[in-house]
Amino acid sequence: MQLPMVIDGKEVHAAFTFTVNNPATGMPAGEAPNGEVEHLDAAVAAAKAAFPAWSALSDEERKGYCDAVVAKIGEVGDEIAPILTQEQGKPLNGIGSRFEMQGAAGWAAYTSSLSLPMKVLQDDNEMKVEMHRKPIGVVGSITPWNWPVLIAIWHIIPALRTGNTVVLKPSPYTPLSTLRLVRHLNDVLPAGVLNVISCDDITSNLGAAMSEHPDIGKIIFTGSIDTGKKVMMSGAETMKRLTLELSGNDAGIVLPDVDPAEIAEGLFWGCFINLGQTCAALKRLYVHEDVYDAVCEALVAFARNIPMGDGMDEESILGPVNNKAQFDKVARLVEESKDHGRVLLGGAPGEGLFYPITIIADLNNGDPLVDEEQFGPAIPIIKYSDIDDAVAAANDSQTGLGGSVWSKDIEAAKAIAARLECGTVWINSHGGVHPHVPFGGVKKSGIGVEFGEEGLKEYTDIQVVIS
Repeated sequence: MQLPMVIDGKEVHAAFTFTVNNPATGMPAGEAPNGEVEHLDAAVAAAKAAFPAWSALSDEERKGYCDAVVAKIGEVGDEIAPILTQEQGKPLNGIGSRFEMQGAAGWAAYTSSLSLPMKVLQDDNEMKVEMHRKPIGVVGSITPWNWPVLIAIWHIIPALRTGNTVVLKPSPYTPLSTLRLVRHLNDVLPAGVLNVISCDDITSNLGAAMSEHPDIGKIIFTGSIDTGKKVMMSGAETMKRLTLELSGNDAGIVLPDVDPAEIAEGLFWGCFINLGQTCAALKRLYVHEDVYDAVCEALVAFARNIPMGDGMDEESILGPVNNKAQFDKVARLVEESKDHGRVLLGGAPGEGLFYPITIIADLNNGDPLVDEEQFGPAIPIIKYSDIDDAVAAANDSQTGLGGSVWSKDIEAAKAIAARLECGTVWINSHGGVHPHVPFGGVKKSGIGVEFGEEGLKEYTDIQVVIS
């Protein structure tokens, strides 16, 4: 499979391609174009040229186009899901590729229904003051490898809905599903409104060039803190608008009144949705000493029954780690933590990029698996006796994306939630995001928010008209 870039509505190939491997088999999943700066410049020029007509459309006309995008995603979901599985590793079933395609369609549908009408701030004998939301221009989107299609839609649809045009660059680990999706979406969008380029990030690094490009007015980036810093610094010269959704090392606090058997499934999927390769997955679990052993036992018992294998096997619920660098990081953190805690499950690398679900008890802040975001199938469990100590330990992080509190007493849980330093706190669940609920982090977990009306505003500048 060799897929093209799409620039100004046309399929574009590069002089060279790079291989995208299937993490489950180690075999090639396909070839993607290794684009160069000339392709980025062409894509930005196309988006810039398309912007005046696109931004001049009425709100209802743009909604019509976005609704057509929604319909197209629904039409091509069954085609793209296997491509996504073969390049990312996630299974077709469970919370996998089919789920991701359905989520992309649902997210796009809700976002298409939103609008940001003009607001009258004052209208009296003194003056009339109107506040208008205007599109920024060309939006550069840089997406990661963990949820490549869903996050692309999170970036694309609010940008288009508010009158911007888009240049998208997917991760070199998972470009194929995005290239194919954008090719289909160009069937229902005017030429130049949505463009996609790709590169290997080694011999060609178009992400860095995007954040410096003078004709890109906003960058939305989902990924690591280190890369987010570089995007921020590169964008400073042109005063780019930024939305940065960066790493999290989310903590969950389990109170002593829980029923361990009741919360085991929720804890498991909070930790291991997408094999833990999710920014807002639960990555540190603090459990009160009264229920500590029982929670450990219940979580291990549930985890033992989740099948892991090649994502193209309809029986698989979890797949491999997406890439060797991430696999090696998980393996290192687990190995460095073994001497400090008890391995309750897993703990040793599998074949290829398969790493078994790993649960390590009796760790503490300061241990590598607690302090560093693992972004994979390993969870540290920390025992506490005093809730103030647990809250302090949970907040002892440079990141603050999400957190959770687990208790039968919802009001008590909310009181603890208010003390956590993070953008979202879940009660008796972890990691669920919704298209109508703003999502973003504090501290080094990012700048700005996504989703809902607040997320839509991130793609606009304010203009005030006084008469």
